[in-house]
Amino acid sequence: MSGSEQTPEADLSAAVPDPEDGLPPAEAFALLGNETRIDILQALWRAPEQPVAFSALRKRVGMRDSAQFNYHLSKLTDHFVRSTDDGYEFQYAGEKVVRAILAGTFTDRVSLEFPVDGECFDCGAALEGRYSDERLGVRCSACGTTYGRYAFPPGGLRDRTDAEVASAFDQRVRHLHCLAADGVCPECGGRMATDITPDDEDRLDLDVRVDHTCEQCQHTVSSPVGLSLLDDSTVVAFHADHGVDLTSTVHWTLPWCVTDETTSYDPDRDRAVVGITLGDETLTVTLDGDLRVVDTERRCGSDGDRTATV
Repeated sequence: MSGSEQTPEADLSAAVPDPEDGLPPAEAFALLGNETRIDILQALWRAPEQPVAFSALRKRVGMRDSAQFNYHLSKLTDHFVRSTDDGYEFQYAGEKVVRAILAGTFTDRVSLEFPVDGECFDCGAALEGRYSDERLGVRCSACGTTYGRYAFPPGGLRDRTDAEVASAFDQRVRHLHCLAADGVCPECGGRMATDITPDDEDRLDLDVRVDHTCEQCQHTVSSPVGLSLLDDSTVVAFHADHGVDLTSTVHWTLPWCVTDETTSYDPDRDRAVVGITLGDETLTVTLDGDLRVVDTERRCGSDGDRTATV
């Protein structure tokens, strides 16, 4: 792999912690089941600098009883915060807890609908964004065809217009899938495996889909094959040649990206082909089972052929 260094296997295995050495999950979550401890984490987050001295942190929480404050702080120490010579600072787990609170993951319950750019590829009606169960999807306002539905923290809705929410959702989908395709779980950082598979369960109402599954936490991200091509240099250049800035075009307005109308898959060779037509020119992209682009071809034709063949 270009531009990277690989740690010797012996050293890497020695550095990886044994899950059984840590605090059992039930005990870890039990430590957070106290309002004062959540207040401590939030006060530490709001502090302008870290580490924060014991007395300064107690003052920020507004707790007079020093012994009681020390008791609750000690329950968080070594798991969510660490003690240093200069005071207290976050452990990674503590930051994750506060970020989840700020994102509204544990508290907010929101449902809404709003118009978004684009028209339905099936019936031509206007599209809408629909948010519920902490997931945002784009669907046709008339026939109900869905063009993607993915997790989106409710905190991402705050202080944003409808257009800003739509833009943020577009960028989040792009980056999460890019990370997953690169083999890094967007949830836990674990190793992700990629598979191109027939959509036999109608998970996405496609003929073929991509599954990125974390080998550690089992988090799965599924999408059409074309979504992986949003940042491919050849695809970006092809659109630029036709006056389309792919980086500023929301992904659900691109049929090759959110449907498999121009995608075909050969399971025997583990190859997928995506056809992208602009004007009288078609770009054909061939990918292997790990979503690596193995071949591209540009061809002109007055018929605007949109069918990809393997």
